[in-house]
Amino acid sequence: MKTLDPSQLSARAFYAYLNSAVAPRPIAFASTVDAAGRVNLSPFSFFNVMGIDPPILVFAPNRRGRDNTAKHTSLNLLEVPELVINMVSYAMVEQMSLTSAEFERGVDEFVKAGFTAVASERVRPPRVGESPAQFECQVLEIKTIGSMELVIAEVILAHFSEEILDENGRIDQHRTDWVARLGGDWYARASGAALFEVPRPQMGVGVDALPEAVRTSRILTGNDLGRLGSVLEVPTRAEIERFRQTPAMMALHEEARLGCQYLPDLLHLHAQKLLARGQVHEAWLTLLQSTL
Repeated sequence: MKTLDPSQLSARAFYAYLNSAVAPRPIAFASTVDAAGRVNLSPFSFFNVMGIDPPILVFAPNRRGRDNTAKHTSLNLLEVPELVINMVSYAMVEQMSLTSAEFERGVDEFVKAGFTAVASERVRPPRVGESPAQFECQVLEIKTIGSMELVIAEVILAHFSEEILDENGRIDQHRTDWVARLGGDWYARASGAALFEVPRPQMGVGVDALPEAVRTSRILTGNDLGRLGSVLEVPTRAEIERFRQTPAMMALHEEARLGCQYLPDLLHLHAQKLLARGQVHEAWLTLLQSTL
């Protein structure tokens, strides 16, 4: 394992590791205006939701590395503490990237990148019409920490495209196509096979309730063990014995006997397939066959 002390590196050198490891990060596509009403549009990936009641979004424009000057977004927010945070989908990622170029202050990135400016209802900066989710925000506080301007903003109105909503009016992740920032020039796309569900954890028995041979399995992964540890109770011996008589278990025992294969390996492989199908109880019963 490579160990780095930030105090022993330049800020930019450590940033290269930090930026690539803390990823993927959502993108705050922030639209702001200055006191003269000139619009700015710029993306920031040091961003996330931080509060529920009230709804709080936080992002951090950092000063430019080349000359330590403040970003136009920061300057605008000091003059007009209002903004819209527009979420970024794959369909707009190239246009979004274009707005991160160093245009002069006062240049309208909506025009430069070809975005549609939609009038907001409660704040002065416009919304990005192409964004599937738009949050009109009021700035609560801007904290300067080192080279960073930490912007804490309250959402006062939100807009969501009908295209990402299900029949109940809730966001359907299979209808979204969000992108997130990685390090360097890399992005991640959250769609298709990249989406997966993990059931909410219960106060389960824990991985420590598994037999040692299962915990140290060379077949089962950490994710497999985590799923097994989420059950509320361990199967009883009577259940395990009954399960021994099922066709699947009898076939595995016969395969081990005739094929000279190691039964625990066969059990672990079969349990892994069951876990992939969400059959956690059956996976437990399979793994505990070796305890009979």
